[in-house]
Amino acid sequence: MPKSVLAISIGDPAGIGPEIALKACHALMARLSAQDLALVLIGDAATLQRSAASLGLPCPPVIGQDDVRSLSGAAILPTVPPARPILPGTLSADAGDQAYRAVVQATTLAMTGAADAIVTGPLNKEALHLAGHAYAGHTELLADLTGAKGSVMMLAHGAFRVSHVTTHCALEDVPTRATAARIRHVVTLTHSALCRLGIATPRIAIAALNPHAGEGGIFGRQDIDVTEPLVAQLRSEGLNITGPVPGDTVFVKMRGGAFDAVVAMYHDQGHIPVKLLGFTVDPATGRWVGLSGVNVTLGLPIIRTSVDHGTAFDIAGQGIAEATSLIEAIDYALALVSSKADTAITD
Repeated sequence: MPKSVLAISIGDPAGIGPEIALKACHALMARLSAQDLALVLIGDAATLQRSAASLGLPCPPVIGQDDVRSLSGAAILPTVPPARPILPGTLSADAGDQAYRAVVQATTLAMTGAADAIVTGPLNKEALHLAGHAYAGHTELLADLTGAKGSVMMLAHGAFRVSHVTTHCALEDVPTRATAARIRHVVTLTHSALCRLGIATPRIAIAALNPHAGEGGIFGRQDIDVTEPLVAQLRSEGLNITGPVPGDTVFVKMRGGAFDAVVAMYHDQGHIPVKLLGFTVDPATGRWVGLSGVNVTLGLPIIRTSVDHGTAFDIAGQGIAEATSLIEAIDYALALVSSKADTAITD
């Protein structure tokens, strides 16, 4: 039996998910052959088989759910086939439904213990909604499937880690959602995650919501009335917490080694710096050719990591997508599995 079985949902099959999943299997062939791990690719088998043929890569065999735990190497656990073939780069309800079904199957494997963790490929929110699955993204879908309350998104690019107080909501709703209780919850989960990743005394900074942390109340009082008292309380409890630190400097300080993680108040505040560091752009064409980074969901009863990029419909089916982020997500999942926790990162 391999050390770890990871369930890989390939995401929207019209995007680059099938391609990067197959490329990741090829890149990890030595470890798969040594039974260091096993990868279960969950998605439309026909799409994966066509993608493998176009890439000139071997296609893993198709297995049934009962074969997952005894799997050696890589295999495909198929979803129910779509009514029509999935076309690369094409938005469709069929593709959105396939992405949803793959996440459901992967989650079931992890919840029942057949898989040690799940690693998710990119899905398209519009396609997901066209298929009748009204979720804002993976984080909300997984919370619903697992019954988790208050899950947290953490992005990681090497030692650059950012957890989010809020994610998929309008900017005008952030102040009312960024309560002291929610910030404390995010800090607690982030601290636990860092400890499990081998950081004995995590140093965490809380990013200010307002420019210059409110500038003494001139630009708003959220940082003064909510964050400052909470930071003082957390520090009195023994946590190494700094904040609120203005958003235009806190990430530079973390990059310089001052912090192990930053708690961001909203989606773009946290996503922009991580993706700026992670994206590799071809200067000749201006197009991204690679991305490094991992998305980790904290607060679930299962371990879940993900790529830190989208479906990339514009390059889907061209054979040029990079699997770097997916491979990093696999390694991150393995690190969390090897932490010997009974469950994923929770309070």
